[in-house]
Amino acid sequence: MILFEKALECINLNLPKRKFVSCKITEIIDGILAEDIYAPISLPPFRQSAMDGYAFKYSGNKTLKVIGEVRAGEFFNPSLNNNEAVRIFTGARVPDEANTVVIQEHVERNLNEITIAKIPEKGDNVRDVGEQIKRGDLALKKGNVLNSASIGYLANFGIENAPIYRAPKVSVIGTGDELVALGNQLEEGKIYDSNTLMLQSVLKKNGVETVSVTKAVDTLEDVTREINKALEISDLILISGGISVGDYDFVRQALIDVGVEELFYKVNQRPGKPLWFGKKEDKLIVALPGNPASSLSCFLVYVLPIIRHLRGLEFNHKIQTAKFEGSFQNKTGKQLFLKAELKDGKISLLSHQASSMLHSFALSNALLLVSPSIPELKSGDIVPYINIANDL
Repeated sequence: MILFEKALECINLNLPKRKFVSCKITEIIDGILAEDIYAPISLPPFRQSAMDGYAFKYSGNKTLKVIGEVRAGEFFNPSLNNNEAVRIFTGARVPDEANTVVIQEHVERNLNEITIAKIPEKGDNVRDVGEQIKRGDLALKKGNVLNSASIGYLANFGIENAPIYRAPKVSVIGTGDELVALGNQLEEGKIYDSNTLMLQSVLKKNGVETVSVTKAVDTLEDVTREINKALEISDLILISGGISVGDYDFVRQALIDVGVEELFYKVNQRPGKPLWFGKKEDKLIVALPGNPASSLSCFLVYVLPIIRHLRGLEFNHKIQTAKFEGSFQNKTGKQLFLKAELKDGKISLLSHQASSMLHSFALSNALLLVSPSIPELKSGDIVPYINIANDL
């Protein structure tokens, strides 16, 4: 049995190399950029009018003759004398010999002649070439999360595809003869399977679609078969249940039989002591406890950092601190992950902390971390926690 910090360190040391793919920008929302992007063109690529108005060569003249019109998307590049202007619209190309745009609200027009009521400063309302970014400059850094604004920015350059880190292909295997799929009659002694659906949901919330979700009956042969099938198609395999020491817990033996290297088994923590982690070549396998709250706690603490790494984000948790409200004694000598509510900068424990209960998880937005060396918490203590509000 190892310590919480050693378990995380072991996982971090055995992370596989990230993979990336070229993807259409219409399909990369929340993807993580795998390479730096440099501007293939300047933005704007030509001098643009920032307003609807009149473009002219700045000379001090207030009365100008209108000799044409330039709409957005058109190319009209006349020679301009000091007493001439062109009607222009926002986003349109400013003629080469014009250097200033007066907005239409500051102009009185009479047929093809305008009188400027308020003279602008020289250069006003003209966007220079490369005002936003020049060709060849760094546009977006590797690791940038591609949100809607980023996608629009790439589209400005005419970029259709971008390299992003590929989300891992994850298989989920549920174990336990007592489990019944939703929609079926619940017989005496049976329970509904919540874990596989829960894991699918939390994976999807964190940018991962499962490639396979299966259930193995409680025999070594069936568990072995499902693991072998998952190894063929997955980067990461999550197994729910069957990893403890009961007579019908075959997961550990099946993993050994298929050649998965065991990197650790059991962590000095609650919930989730019977946590198993191993690898086969560049594939990772995490066997989670069968109790629902234990399974979800271990996912958030250990599996989610793996997901983040493979998607191009930082592996480590962002541990935050808050002022504790209430009282609590840790007599276990274990690392504790306690469901908690963070509100107005203060954190308090929720009831129903048992490893089998999801009730408190459904209400929580934080996991309070209690070290084995901390025997007691009291109001006012500054305590560490992981914010899980956006992960569930």
